[in-house]
Amino acid sequence: MTFPETSPTAHIAVDHYSAVHLAAETACAVAGRCGLPGALPDQAAVIASELAGNVAKHAHSGSLFIQPLPLGGGMEIVAADHGPGMGELQRCLADGYTTSNTLGAGLGAVQRIATALTIRTQPGAGTLVCARLTQPDATPPAAGQEVGVICLPADREQLSGDACAVVDQDTARTAIVVDGLGHGPQAAEAAQTAIRSFHRAPDLPLPELLTAIHRALRRTRGAAVGLLRLHPGGAEYSGIGNVRVLTLTPLEVGHRLTGQPGIAGLNMTPPQVRAFPVPPGATAVLHSDGIDQQWARSPSAFVHRLPPSLLGASLALSHRLSRDDATVIAARPQRLP
Repeated sequence: MTFPETSPTAHIAVDHYSAVHLAAETACAVAGRCGLPGALPDQAAVIASELAGNVAKHAHSGSLFIQPLPLGGGMEIVAADHGPGMGELQRCLADGYTTSNTLGAGLGAVQRIATALTIRTQPGAGTLVCARLTQPDATPPAAGQEVGVICLPADREQLSGDACAVVDQDTARTAIVVDGLGHGPQAAEAAQTAIRSFHRAPDLPLPELLTAIHRALRRTRGAAVGLLRLHPGGAEYSGIGNVRVLTLTPLEVGHRLTGQPGIAGLNMTPPQVRAFPVPPGATAVLHSDGIDQQWARSPSAFVHRLPPSLLGASLALSHRLSRDDATVIAARPQRLP
């Protein structure tokens, strides 16, 4: 069995037009690693080029995040910026439409190429775009995964001491965020050890799963670990260390939880499980301490309404602590048939 890739998200800061070429090269390489055949890697490069070009021309403090889809089956390119936003989204999506005041050039081509395209914009506040490309034989839900993931290493680090994964089994969706102690290669080794242990039996009851991960980490420097299991209408959380979970609805932030004191692999008290409801339309957010927890104090109405595919990128762009590894998973329960 193969699992979705656990390498860090490819992050391209679009602070100069030269970033457009890097974005295109990166998207093509990620498409190849995802096994996308034929012309799809070149199409991924076109999407990345168009999105990065828009950010370079019209926005500021923008980034592209490029990675495999969280549940496999393809890849995604997410653009996020603090630019002027788009006042007339439908006109911006028309091929050939452009303006000197708002984003728009190339979005028509992106919409035509992408398997799925999600855009949220607010004039004066910025724009978020998620373009997904899937395998030709992928089922429609592959592009419509209600999951968003961002995993970034600390500045000047090549390896991330954080790691994450999401697995669907029956009606349950189980997510893990791991924050290896410290930074660099040893933290990355601990994080990847935890991910491998998670994948061996992701359907175990959460206390048993956390205990298995704790045992696997004994020969590493240890890690903080957060486990989230989503069911239709509700969720369970079990964790150790500073991995946080909360729910975000269009109106409020709720059910803020963090892990028990300790370090998986070094010292851990018997794991506890805390259950909480996930109302229809709500998103559960699981993140390491590389995302500033202050973001949840008073999110804007725009953030409250973001779908999971865009929420993680929004938090990474605006609330990432660059001196630390940073990971966020935003997910909704699976939809019943």
